[in-house]
Amino acid sequence: MATQAHSLSYAGCNFLRQRLVLSTLSGRPVKIRKIRARDDNPGLRDFEASFIRLLDKITNGSRIEINQTGTTLYYQPGLLYGGSVEHDCSVLRSIGYYLESLLCLAPFMKHPLRIVLRGVTNDQTDPSVDVLKATALPLLKQFGIDGESFELKIVRRGMPPGGGGEVFFSCPVRKVLKPIQLTDPGKIKRIRGMAYSVRVSPQMANRIVDSARSILNKFIPDIYIYTDHMKGVNSGKSPGFGLSLVAETTNGTFLSAELASNPQGQGTAVLPEDVGRNCARLLLEEIYRGGCVDSTNQSLALLLMTLGQQDVSKVLLGPLSPYTRWSPFYLDFSSGSTLEHQETMDKVFSISEPLSHLQRR
Repeated sequence: MATQAHSLSYAGCNFLRQRLVLSTLSGRPVKIRKIRARDDNPGLRDFEASFIRLLDKITNGSRIEINQTGTTLYYQPGLLYGGSVEHDCSVLRSIGYYLESLLCLAPFMKHPLRIVLRGVTNDQTDPSVDVLKATALPLLKQFGIDGESFELKIVRRGMPPGGGGEVFFSCPVRKVLKPIQLTDPGKIKRIRGMAYSVRVSPQMANRIVDSARSILNKFIPDIYIYTDHMKGVNSGKSPGFGLSLVAETTNGTFLSAELASNPQGQGTAVLPEDVGRNCARLLLEEIYRGGCVDSTNQSLALLLMTLGQQDVSKVLLGPLSPYTRWSPFYLDFSSGSTLEHQETMDKVFSISEPLSHLQRR
């Protein structure tokens, strides 16, 4: 491999996606070595290679070099171009794995991004498209990213391991982000949700709704959980069901939780009643953690604050999730020194103690 000067150097597979996103935004090339070098199956995984191909599609002039074993990656970012793109995601990770990064990059394209992603829409690992639509999009609107072309739509659902789902995402271009002042989460005023089922009985979704409401009705009356049962080609290639819940506060904060059934042929069978009750408890836990941004979108909020104008932005967060705490979005990306950057970030945002805003009515 040719020698690359003036590139940032990292080792290991951790935070590969975040490092490539920050490299693309900053224009600084990165070289990542020892990617699972001691693993029985060394090198990049299929879903990581698919993510690299996606970056290549939405940029113009990127230079990507991978050695024969896949343990060393050199990435020199090109221009964020955008436009109309189609991409087949790896079924090893859900579309949310790719969509999280697109939410960071899409506002800064040269042309508005219109992309069709195909693969798994809901799994047990990554944020689902339902949750990102209900929580990440309102967060982006707080930063001034809005318009008629700002849309995230599920065309087909796909459950693991077969996938078969399809999602359409479009985002306008915004060269400047507005500073935000999110310091008061407010009180919970309503809870909305989506119970989905594909290639199973439609009664599965109804059983999920009943079990979730049996817990949530004790706290608040304004609860509505939609059911979504897709059939035929819109139901993907594998059976499954799940639930996503979103609590909205009086000040426009959205807190989310989700749970999906085990993939076909993996683990023990899960009852829809267990999915509904456990997902409701997860939502109560998220509300107890407090903050103006839920655990799923903490790193997105911090990144957009960093990329905003030379103005003070404030956001109140609950306890940082492990993903956020150890993410390069939080640690220092440019100098390698975490202490200086952490002191700076602590001045920008506050971390709240666990709060409970859900009251009996």
